[in-house]
Amino acid sequence: MSGQSNMIDKEGSPRGVLRRFARDNSGVGAIEFAILFPVLLLLYLGAVQLTVGLNVSKRASRSAGSVADIVSQQSSVSKSVLAGMPSVAAAIFAPYGTTGLTLKLTGIAIDASGKATVAWSWAQDGTAPYVAGNPVTVPNNMNQAGTFLVRSELAIPYQLINFDTNFLPNGSTQITISRQYYYRQRVGTGISCSDC
Repeated sequence: MSGQSNMIDKEGSPRGVLRRFARDNSGVGAIEFAILFPVLLLLYLGAVQLTVGLNVSKRASRSAGSVADIVSQQSSVSKSVLAGMPSVAAAIFAPYGTTGLTLKLTGIAIDASGKATVAWSWAQDGTAPYVAGNPVTVPNNMNQAGTFLVRSELAIPYQLINFDTNFLPNGSTQITISRQYYYRQRVGTGISCSDC
């Protein structure tokens, strides 16, 4: 009987309570999960955000390059032909939306002295964003005398996933992904646009 009361005293003492608490493993998994869950959730959401953003960026590059490539294979274009190019870009962006996409195409003539000027330009809204005859800067590796270039400029807004209005700083919930490509004409010595 005295041994039993001695055992109660040992477990009832502060040292005994600490020992019993250290040996008790019930609820440890739940506590670890509660601590790690927010971190794991942020990592998962960050990975999703990065994956979708990279896919949109790749599609922006493919779209801008494909549009310039298609136009560079023509010997002449018109506004009606160029008006179909946003549809080409939208097909490449599928399944992602293209709301807010802007597209500009410019024909650039490089004369015998290597001076590059705007031959024609077209924007998605039907206007001419650049004045014909104005000088334009082209990459050094594309600036070859007596050639013709097609430049495509594509921009699309990308909405970041935001689960809380206070999570990201103001004005940082949307970024614009922009791409610019130059392609040399494929047929003849230039590409004309009669109504640009």
